[in-house]
Amino acid sequence: MELFENEGYTHQTGQDIHRQKTDVLLSELLATFLRHRYAADFLSESEISSIITQLKNISGSDYDANKRMLDLICNGFTFRREDTGTKGSWQKDLFIQLIDFEEPERNFFEIVNQVEIQGREQGIHGMRRIPDGIVYVNGLPLVVLEFKSAIKENTTIEDAYKQLTIRYRRDIPELFKYNAFVVISDGANNKIGSLFSPYEYFYA
Repeated sequence: MELFENEGYTHQTGQDIHRQKTDVLLSELLATFLRHRYAADFLSESEISSIITQLKNISGSDYDANKRMLDLICNGFTFRREDTGTKGSWQKDLFIQLIDFEEPERNFFEIVNQVEIQGREQGIHGMRRIPDGIVYVNGLPLVVLEFKSAIKENTTIEDAYKQLTIRYRRDIPELFKYNAFVVISDGANNKIGSLFSPYEYFYA
């Protein structure tokens, strides 16, 4: 957490952020980013809500939903504006970018540890998981980190991989819809890879 803070990230714990436990987006943070970035375009609150709902409603297999979402995050998308109320006319379509790649300092970078997430398919008493760390950019959970202890004989860095790619992917798949990559560590060794990659393709 200190390393992230040194890079300018805001550090919070899961208890610090206010959200439904089934909600993996930090919707208020994303709304704040959109409000600031498109202030000159007078993006309305209902339009901001519509954009966020559009993201939440992307569905399909884990892989297909992730591929579609990363395309929107990386390349942006065209958003149809609301009716202006003037003789039923529509405002000009607006190109939306969820991350400001040209001026990175305009983005909101957060590292949150111990975020409790409840799987949507499990019901009110269903399975809950607590990833060790999630990197949010503008409220989008782009990176998930899982740590194991190097001093515990019965855990390895591969156990962190299995935790992410088997248990978390099964129980809280919504989190990985927005995922760019995952990081696993045992405190001494660190590896980076895609949720969909075999362990041997993770890179030190």
